[in-house]
This record gives sequence, structure tokens and C-alpha cells, in this order.
Amino acid sequence: MSIDSRSKTTIFVIFGGTGDLNSRKLAPALYNLFLDNWLPENFSIIGTGRTKYTEDDYRNTLLKDINEFSRSGEADPAKWQEFANHLHYQVSDLNKIETYQEFGQRIKTHQEDWQTTATVIFYLAVSPNFFEVIAQNIAACKLAEDADNTRIVIEKPFGKDLDSATALNKLLGGLFEEKQIYRIDHYLGKETVQNILAFRFANSLFEPTWNRNYIEYVQISVTERLGVEDRGDYYEGSGALRDMVQNHILQLLCLIAMEPPVTFVGEEVRNRKVDVLRAMRPFSSEDVRKNAARGQYGEGWIEGKQVPAYRNETKVDPQSNTETFAAIKFFVDNWRWQNVPFYVRTGKRMHEAASVITIQFKDVPHLIFPGEATDNWQQNRLIISIQPEMSIRLQVQAKRPGLDMVLNTVDMVFDYKSAYTSYTPEAYETLLLDTIVGDQTLFMRGDQVEAAWSLIMPILSAWESKKSVNFPNYSSDSWGPEIAEALIARDGFHWVTLPQNNKKK
Repeated sequence: MSIDSRSKTTIFVIFGGTGDLNSRKLAPALYNLFLDNWLPENFSIIGTGRTKYTEDDYRNTLLKDINEFSRSGEADPAKWQEFANHLHYQVSDLNKIETYQEFGQRIKTHQEDWQTTATVIFYLAVSPNFFEVIAQNIAACKLAEDADNTRIVIEKPFGKDLDSATALNKLLGGLFEEKQIYRIDHYLGKETVQNILAFRFANSLFEPTWNRNYIEYVQISVTERLGVEDRGDYYEGSGALRDMVQNHILQLLCLIAMEPPVTFVGEEVRNRKVDVLRAMRPFSSEDVRKNAARGQYGEGWIEGKQVPAYRNETKVDPQSNTETFAAIKFFVDNWRWQNVPFYVRTGKRMHEAASVITIQFKDVPHLIFPGEATDNWQQNRLIISIQPEMSIRLQVQAKRPGLDMVLNTVDMVFDYKSAYTSYTPEAYETLLLDTIVGDQTLFMRGDQVEAAWSLIMPILSAWESKKSVNFPNYSSDSWGPEIAEALIARDGFHWVTLPQNNKKK
């Protein structure tokens, strides 16, 4: 690849430069962008942290991380040395104004050396507790005065409820322009997620049927085999609803349900996504009872290893009321989707790890084939698999070879690995490059974040105010609690999973 002409001299300041996110995601992503010539000739990465590293110590630490986590494998010594020359480290106390003054001096020195104005990106890969103080100190030191060339990247969680998200938006909005604020959701950087827009709006075949006249329901499942691991203290204040539904899953729902944008530019796409959230049917107390189900995993066996119940995990309250599973039925009240249910579910310690969107089309209006021909009849489905397999498959009915008229389901599959021999970039590579060039299409806007919180607040409030008496209510390595099956079975449907013979090994 050759570097995009929009990419320009860039300075990254990574708060949390010694943390897990930088080690596993940010540093490998930046290194891969460098390898593929997406970074400009002049760039600087300034990692920050409390650890008293020398620059050589810091570079050696990141080299180990890149060797372990980069999709390109172990670093080539010559390429690494070239990249490492752009790496710097600053011991920092985020509460002290002197830290930010030093950043300002470093930025000024780089720009004088390069004799050009650089794009400066402040990446907050830290606990949300530090968002406010970092933003205020950046503004106090006038490090973001150039709105066209300065960005601030905010990791999730963006607030813990509607009030805190609104307060954070208000704070950031008072210090920066909206075009400077990049609220990142790494799910939107995944290749298959981006392909939803291309699939819908670049093909005339599907858009005419993409509505309530032809679609019976939509399912979105994001399931994990892992438990909370060593993140029990974080998860206790989060839960499945905050951690997955409010951001990742509602983002996927918006991409499926949005109206066609006039043009493929950031604000136009984001406007259409906000329209979806504003059209979604609000929850009453009765709706929460009928259309939302929660769960918490118990002990079980995963891949031959016994795993503990959530309440026995490290840093978890033995009487915890935190949900590790959530299933919800949403409706989008507009002309396109009126009365089409959107079923979503997410959970930890599930039977398999997968992110799958299933769109089931309505049945044919009249079945002309004899009964014996349709024993295996199934309605048409479009299945978009985000992970671990990256594919889009259309399930249709076809005649089985032979003298008898017997129908069965066959798959028409677009599979990334089969269709393309080139690499697939990691989500953070896509999002970091978009940040450099100033493209906010895949980032959340302030009103979108607040609309998503507004939607789930009645569920969140109901679950927090009433302790579940039957937790844990599903075993590890299962598909979740029975009440989640009942939620969808009441409508005559079931949760869809891909057959094992259709999954990549």
C-alpha cells in the first residue's frame, strides 16, 4: 500500500502508554500501519505513564508486546529500529499541570524540527476516572486550540448511565469542538461490520426487501466463552447491559436498521444512526418484565477445564446482582421497521464465542410443493458473521440432486478468507487511521451516546433496583438462562446458531 495523501505529520500522545490496551492493541496497530506505509514520514508516538522507564526501556517493552500481539508476527529488526526511532516516553502525573506543559514543549519541538503543523492526537487509554482531569488540563495548557489539527480519543465506557454520559459530553463540549472528539468503539472498526454498509447500499438486490414487508425478525448475538478473568472489579460496576448492549450491540442494530444516507460522509451516516435510536420504542416497567431477560453464569466446564461461577471470581461480590447475560427484544417504530422485532443477546461463559447477525425473511405466500418435498423447509436467512468467522451467507431453498423433488437449505457464502488473499486489518488500525485523517464516520457522536443510554436506562434501573433471586441461572458452556429462550419462543422463534459444519476451524 502507499500512504494516503490525507495522512500528514502526526503526533500521538497516549495516556496509559504502559497499560494493557496500548500493549495489546494500540502499539501493534500503529506498528502495522507503519509497516504498510499508512503513517507519514514524520510522526512521533509519546507514551505516558507513572513507571519510571527510560526511552530504551519503553521501546524494549513495546517490542515484546508487538512480538506477542501483532498480526504481522515478530518484528523485523531493521523495521523495528526504524519504527522505534519515533517512540518516546514521558513519566507523567496526570493530575499535575507540569505534565501537560511538557507535552506542549515536546509538540512544539517536533513541529519546529519538521517545520510544519502536525496533527496532534491525545489518546485516553486510561480509566474513565481520568477523562475529566486530562481533558481539563489539555485545555488549560491550550494544547487543543487548533481545532482542525487536534483530536481527543475517548475509550469506552463513555459514562456509566445517562446522567454521567451527559455530564461528560457537556464537559468535553465546553473544552473542544465536536469535530475534535472521537468516542471510539472498536467494534465499528471490524471489517465485517464496515461491510454491512457496503452490502446494503452498494447492491440493488437487497435494499428493496430490507423492510417490514419482507423481514420477519432480526437477531444480534454477541457471545463469549471467557468469564470476567481478572476484571471482576470493573465488571461489578458494569454488567452485560452496560458493557455490550449500550454500545457494541446498539451500534450493530443501527447499521442494520438505518435509512440510506445521502452521501457516505461522517455526519450523514451518523445522523441516520441517531435517527434509529430516536425511533426505538421506549421501555415501560411492563416492557422490561416481558421483553428483557438477565442472567449470571454458574460454574461449569469449558474445554475440559472446570471454571468457577461468577460470584466466585476474583474481586466479585459473593452476593453479586450483576448480570453477565442480557437478552432484549427491541422495536424500531418507523415506516421501515414497524412491529419487526430486533432480538439481541450477549453473555459470558457461553457455549461458543461468536458475533452473528441473523436476518430472517418472511415465508413464501403460498407453498406449491408437496409435503414430502419440504420436510427440511426453512425460511430464507441472511447471516452476517463478524467473528470468529468473517462471512456473509444467504440461506435459500434448493432442490436436492436426484429424481425426487426434495428441497433443502443451501448456503450462498461470501467468505473473507476465500475471497481475498490480502491481510485483514485489525479494528484499531482502521480507527487510528481514521483519527489521523479526521474521518469520524465510525465514531460515536455525543447525541448518539445519550440516545443509547436513554433507551436502556429503564432496564438498567429495573435490574439494579430489584435483586435477582435466582442468580446464578445458567451454567458455564451453555446458551444462557431458560428465560432468554422463553423470551423469543413466545413469538414462535428461536435463537439461531450456525451449524458446526458451516464454521471455520
